[in-house]
Amino acid sequence: MDELHLNVALLRARVPNLTVAARTAGLRPATVSNLCTGKIPVGKAEVRTLAMLADLAGCTMDELIIRGKPLEMLETGIKVLDLLAPVVKGGMVGLVARPGTGQMALLAELVHRFRRKDFATIFWKPNEHTAGVDELLQESEDVCLSAEEVFGRIVHHAERRDVILGADRSMVLSGEMDDMKEKLKSLGVRPVTTLLVDVSGDAVDEEMPYGPLDTFLRFDTELTTRRLFPAIDPIVSTSVLLEGSQLEPQHLSIQQQARKLMRRYRELRPLVQFRGAAKLPETDQLLYLRGERMEAYLSQPFYIAEPYTKKKAEWIPFHEMLEDVRIILDGGADHVSIDVLYFTGRLKV
Repeated sequence: MDELHLNVALLRARVPNLTVAARTAGLRPATVSNLCTGKIPVGKAEVRTLAMLADLAGCTMDELIIRGKPLEMLETGIKVLDLLAPVVKGGMVGLVARPGTGQMALLAELVHRFRRKDFATIFWKPNEHTAGVDELLQESEDVCLSAEEVFGRIVHHAERRDVILGADRSMVLSGEMDDMKEKLKSLGVRPVTTLLVDVSGDAVDEEMPYGPLDTFLRFDTELTTRRLFPAIDPIVSTSVLLEGSQLEPQHLSIQQQARKLMRRYRELRPLVQFRGAAKLPETDQLLYLRGERMEAYLSQPFYIAEPYTKKKAEWIPFHEMLEDVRIILDGGADHVSIDVLYFTGRLKV
């Protein structure tokens, strides 16, 4: 039987002061709190209690109760990912890029960052050698050459630590990845967060190059040519965490506003390049100005690139990043030079 959980994000979004609302409705606040934290399993809750919570939230029981384990965001400290395409803990992340746009660098950076957080990091080395693989070999705790070897290392680490697995698309196409995950599931091994790349570059022309994904990251060639890294497309890149009220309400609201701004900014860019910003209506001029600053802010130096860029990398805490983005959206950074925002950490206004 699937595990049942409350959709806590939906409940708190619909009922901001849940404790007071529960007490007013005749529910014990402690009971509601224990249901939200999982101390009381949903299966053992009184139907009356669940029905009253659904009524408070103005939703159906199907919306209130989630089947399966709730999804959890893995913070990366990389602004554009944590804002627009959050990584799902234990999920599948697919990087889709043309050669030379930075997918191998991002994979190596993610492995570096997770290893610093004491994740076990494993790289399933592909047969084909490509630029950037050497950095991955250096950053990974374990480098494996076969499915059997990967399986063994995951089982070894998963008893004590969460595991990050980097692998090439060829392991998915061959069926080895699915077979290994089924074996791990049958043993009850905790889910592995898998980062998938395509060293051949063929994936960019396919609709679903990896099959179903939890986080989809598409790289943008135009951003690469303008030296804006990581060159993640802010419109197309996405995550299942953005669906079904699984994020904090503040995160969901700010990322929606940021994506809307970036979409309009990208529509205006060709017009500005052709006619100049002064020809735009005043409202569009303001959107363009803020879009420029948002785009620059979302660029970020990497730890693995410090020897080459001479730029100090930073881990940007999630809630600090959200505050920075909110300031840009509200116009609090309109006066800040774009040059100041390129490849920086926190916003300084």
